[in-house]
Amino acid sequence: MSEKVWRRRSVLLASMAGMAAGAMPSATWAAIDPARSTHRVTVALAAKQSLYHLPLTLADQLGFFKQAGLYVEWLPHESGAKALGSATQGQADVVAGAFEHLFALQHRGLNYQAFVQTGRTPQVSLGVATRWEMRSIMALKGARVGVSSIDSSTHWMACQWLMQNGLLPEDVVFVEVGSSASVVEALRSGAIDALCNPDPVMYGLEHKNEIRVVGEARTLLSTRKLMGGNVPGACLFARTDYLQRYPDVVQAMSDGVVRALKWLQTAGVTDILKTVPMPYWSNDRAMYLGAFEKLRESYSLDGLIPYESVVNAWRAHARLPGRLSNARLVLGQTFTNTFATKSKARFTT
Repeated sequence: MSEKVWRRRSVLLASMAGMAAGAMPSATWAAIDPARSTHRVTVALAAKQSLYHLPLTLADQLGFFKQAGLYVEWLPHESGAKALGSATQGQADVVAGAFEHLFALQHRGLNYQAFVQTGRTPQVSLGVATRWEMRSIMALKGARVGVSSIDSSTHWMACQWLMQNGLLPEDVVFVEVGSSASVVEALRSGAIDALCNPDPVMYGLEHKNEIRVVGEARTLLSTRKLMGGNVPGACLFARTDYLQRYPDVVQAMSDGVVRALKWLQTAGVTDILKTVPMPYWSNDRAMYLGAFEKLRESYSLDGLIPYESVVNAWRAHARLPGRLSNARLVLGQTFTNTFATKSKARFTT
């Protein structure tokens, strides 16, 4: 069977499964029989239904993990920091989240490595409620800024933007609001004055004129302006000893992701809607697709993590007050391209 015909058939089957899954809640994104799977893995993540994790959604819904003999159990959290905590406490094998978490992990003496990249920008934006009177950036002093949690990517990106515009992180009050539907209510109720979150939440609020986006790291250009160069975005990472003990599991995960990234490069908007479960786009196709188009170029092409991007990310992260400016890290030990390189040879050539 040709790749083109196989792909069409996979999309059709995934669409049927997605419609069925939308009618009943499930702990996983696709119905996979663990008894028939060769490998099991638990993945902790935040903002599970966001576009931040679109490659994982696609790999699951299109059956790429299943075809690799992998049963994935998803462990959702309200923030990346909490997802990371569940992994360090032994509740999850792998974390799907911001690459920058690896800097603090290495600084703490915890040996974790990213093994495949899904995004090549942070994919978050900062918006101010349109009701907020803001004649200049300085008017944000004292504002309550919603982030998924302290020490999450939304918190770090908000800090980067404030510093770039002459403010310090302590000039605002950060409020932890998570990444679920309650985020929108926090903004509308006046509990927060500004919000930093991923899409489609931010795009939806912007589209309805409820926020004015003042800073973003969605596109490659906006990320370079904010971070001083290219940086890795979302990735999968795990303990180094886990990568060594279960290379087949890790390779299966990498294969599923890289295969999804390849599929995404040629997918049309109709393909996306057929594959992504309806609850993920909240019955608003135009909004979801508008957000996707803003992010399309931000997804990784092959899963590989460029060393230069890691260096840029470290330089930007070390600028944050109270962070790791005096830490001496071995950046090459924060990631490995061993698995993604094999996946690329299999699926992107």
